[in-house]
Amino acid sequence: MAIVSGVDVGSLCTKTVILNGDGEILSFDIIRSGHYYQGAADESIENALKTAGLKRQDISYILGTGYGRSSISQADSEVTEITCHARGAKKLFPEVRTVSDIGGQDSKVIGIGEGGIVNNFVMNDKCAAGTGRFLEVMASALSVDIDEMGKLYFASQNKLEVSSMCTVFAESEVISLFAQGHMKADIAAGIAHAIARRIIGMVGQVGLKDEVVMSGGVAKNAGVVCAIEERLKVKLSVAQEPQIVGALGAAIIASERV
Repeated sequence: MAIVSGVDVGSLCTKTVILNGDGEILSFDIIRSGHYYQGAADESIENALKTAGLKRQDISYILGTGYGRSSISQADSEVTEITCHARGAKKLFPEVRTVSDIGGQDSKVIGIGEGGIVNNFVMNDKCAAGTGRFLEVMASALSVDIDEMGKLYFASQNKLEVSSMCTVFAESEVISLFAQGHMKADIAAGIAHAIARRIIGMVGQVGLKDEVVMSGGVAKNAGVVCAIEERLKVKLSVAQEPQIVGALGAAIIASERV
């Protein structure tokens, strides 16, 4: 059975998944994309091959996706990330009907029908509001590590309102709140709910249907996940490694094309 790979070149991170002929994940890799997408794709593929104990010639088909999919020189073809996230989420959570993907510099909500077919979607790629980059800037404004942001949410006693979703204005607002003596945890909770408000608006355009899956790097932030759950009033399903959902979907499509 053919061994295939899916490569998702995002604006912040590049992900590679290698599947065997039975559709099982042999290995995956996640690295920063940097400014040279082709180089990031080559490096990520090589990392995944090493982890799986394989050589390039062992891979029968590589399918690219993501923001920089046209830069993947080793790809046999490419597919939009919307389709790939739907297929990846369907593989991990067979009952999925809605996917909320928050990546490095864009966010999307996808409505999924039978067989993992995309029924509807809405995408915000005009600015970094509510994305991974937004969280990085907010963490820097609070002088905390990005991984600490999610933990701070659960230490909050008084969730503050962060009204602006523009990254530049929100950063100024966060710095101002901190200067006023507010606790970092309360500000972090306000940031999480600001992101949640953004996603809820997008979900409203697509229509909410359970089961709801959250993917992308921001899904690793437990505070944002909790804030979205509180506002949607549903439990979100999050994969053990939510960043590889798109690359997994690409690999699944690759296996069908061999």
